[in-house]
Amino acid sequence: MGNSKLIIGIHGLSNKPPEKTLATWWEKAMLEGLHVNSKLKRDALDFKSIYWAQYRYDKPDPDPDKYRKARKGELKYYREGWTDYLREKLLDFGGDVLDSMKEMFGMDALAEKVLKSKLEDLHGYYVDKDLRDKLRDCLRTAILDNRDKRLMLVAHSMGTIIAYDVLRQLGREDANLSIEHFVTMGSPLGLPHVKHKIIKENRLVRTPSIVKNWTNLADRRDPVALDIHLSDDYEENYAGVRVKDDLVMNDWGGINHKSYGYLRTPEFSDILRSFI
Repeated sequence: MGNSKLIIGIHGLSNKPPEKTLATWWEKAMLEGLHVNSKLKRDALDFKSIYWAQYRYDKPDPDPDKYRKARKGELKYYREGWTDYLREKLLDFGGDVLDSMKEMFGMDALAEKVLKSKLEDLHGYYVDKDLRDKLRDCLRTAILDNRDKRLMLVAHSMGTIIAYDVLRQLGREDANLSIEHFVTMGSPLGLPHVKHKIIKENRLVRTPSIVKNWTNLADRRDPVALDIHLSDDYEENYAGVRVKDDLVMNDWGGINHKSYGYLRTPEFSDILRSFI
C-alpha cells in the first residue's frame, strides 16, 4: 500500500446541491474544523466526494442550505457543549414540561417529519434492487480505484448504510482491502429494520472485516441517529475491531443532523488530524 492518503465522503439521502458544490462545502467544513479546533490551517484536503443524489432526483436542490461558518465559540466538545445546552434549556423551560423536553431532544414536529421522510428513503433503498446496486457501485468503484492508498471513509446519514453494506461486500471478496478509519455520522444503523436487513444479507451484525477503526459520531438531538450507541448492536470483527461511539454537539441547528455540522465538530477534527 502506498503512502498517499485519501478521504472518501458519502452523503445521505434527500436532495443535494450540485455535485461540485456539495464536495466544496464538505471540504470547507472539515478545513474549518481543523483550523478552529486543532489550530491547523490547510488550504485543501485529499478528498473525494461520492455523489449519487442524481439517482433519486431529476435536478439538484435549487435552494440548498448554504454553507456558513460557525459562530465564534460555537464549536465545542460534547461534554462542554451539552452542559451549556442543558443550562440554556433549563433556564428557558416555562410552559409545558413535556413540550420542552420534546424540543430539548429534537423530537418536535419538524424532527418527526424529517425522520418519517428518512424512513421512506430507507424503504426505497431496500425494495429497489437496481437503485440499491447503483448507489453501492458509486462507492465500491471509488474504494477499488484507490485501494493502493490509505483510506478514511466518512459517511453521513443514509450514506452510512450504503457504506456499511459495501464494506461487508468487499470484505467477503478481498481480505487484502483495508479501510484505515470508517467514520459514521448521524447514522440510522441502529434501527431494528436496518439490522434485520444486515442479518438477511450477512448473517452477522458486526464491524466490516476490512475496517481497522470505526468511530460513530452522534448528536443526542439528531432524530435520524435514533440509537446513538452502536457498540451494543455491532459485534467486533475477526481482528477485534469494535465500533467506538462518540457523542458530539452538531452546531448547525435545526434538527442537528446536518453533515457540515458533524464535519467540523472537535471530535471529528481530532480523527481527521490523526489521519492526515
